Amino acid sequence: MTSPSTTHESSHTTGHAPEASSGSFLKQPRAVWAVAFACVIAFMGIGLVDPILKEIAAKLEASPSQVSLLFTSYMAIMGIAMLVTGVVSSRIGPKRTLLAGLVLIIVFAGLAGSSGSVGAVIGFRAGWGLGNALFVATALSTIVSASKGSVAQAIILFEAALGLGIASGPLIGGVLGEQSWRGPFFGVSVLMTIALVATTFFLPATPPTGRRTSLADPFRALRYPALLLLGLVAVFYNLGFFTLLAAGPFALPTYGIMQIGWTFFGWGLLLAVTSVWVAPVLQRWFGTMRTLTAVLGLFAVDLAVMALLAEHETVVTACIVVAGAFIGINNTLVTEAVMGAAPVERPVASAAYSFVRFTGGAIGPFVALKLAEHVGVHAPFWFGAIAVAVGVVIVAAGSPTISRALHGGPPAPHSEEEAEAELVGDMG
Repeated sequence: MTSPSTTHESSHTTGHAPEASSGSFLKQPRAVWAVAFACVIAFMGIGLVDPILKEIAAKLEASPSQVSLLFTSYMAIMGIAMLVTGVVSSRIGPKRTLLAGLVLIIVFAGLAGSSGSVGAVIGFRAGWGLGNALFVATALSTIVSASKGSVAQAIILFEAALGLGIASGPLIGGVLGEQSWRGPFFGVSVLMTIALVATTFFLPATPPTGRRTSLADPFRALRYPALLLLGLVAVFYNLGFFTLLAAGPFALPTYGIMQIGWTFFGWGLLLAVTSVWVAPVLQRWFGTMRTLTAVLGLFAVDLAVMALLAEHETVVTACIVVAGAFIGINNTLVTEAVMGAAPVERPVASAAYSFVRFTGGAIGPFVALKLAEHVGVHAPFWFGAIAVAVGVVIVAAGSPTISRALHGGPPAPHSEEEAEAELVGDMG
């Protein structure tokens, strides 16, 4: 199978002229850079807690599975909240939705840092997930629509922000976590306040226009087989992804906070590099579906190696870092595929996909660390490897359906949110 050019894909999904895709993705309006900066800070929250998971467990007298609920509550609420992101944005406008999400993250991250029990931290992480849902879903749509160039280039910019945030999160978490486990939470509040100011001043007003979306729209979007298949693939992929994040630190018993921070910094750095530079090359050479199938297969093998050699910290460290490459490539390819998988507005497609993948994958960290407590250090990684392998089977079986939707389907409707975002781009 060969993949058509990204110029073709972008021309039928965005309304941009095909020739616009030839420029550098770095030449963007100020509005796009303001949102991208805020994305970097938002995605720091994913890796920020990794270096301090063991410290939180020790200081708050919690078990590993209890600490894993920091991921579960965050993802579950974020997935459910994705259903309302389009509803909110279509009524108050993208900018106000972005700002509301940022404010919620600032408040709940600060409250998590002030907590005295693991239950309170888990609860406030759920509120953090609500803020992240409002921000991230709207940010992706805004960047894709307001950027100069193709959809592929805009998604690369978004993935670069994601990778930079994920890469720097563990280091910042490690540095602040060495002072206190509360430090990273307060750090997020401060950095998000900076992002809030930048977004307020650099992103022009975006009042709601056009059709108001409803809570039923994301569920209607899932009636399109390609989008549903991609969502199911993402469920099993996320089970492996967040198992790695949650179980990884506990498989490194002799590592201190900064050693874990450096390990996940390497993971995030490789994720950023591959998502921006490697994924587009592999896509051109082998096509989207072949690359996606192979990369998911390699991620499953990587997790299996960790399971087999879980007592060897050097092997676990290397596998964590290498996994960043597979995750980076996968993130870029799947995000781009979702944007063209169904003839619906991009915010609706994003909400539907994110609801399925986050709510489905939320249980992964808890199950993985329960297995670690009752079976052994190998068990979480076997669980992750098997889950990702199921994802490989789904993507391989569904490849013809997804390919038809991406390469031969009708153009996605041009929503009011996208039109407004393009106006913002022209103003920038």
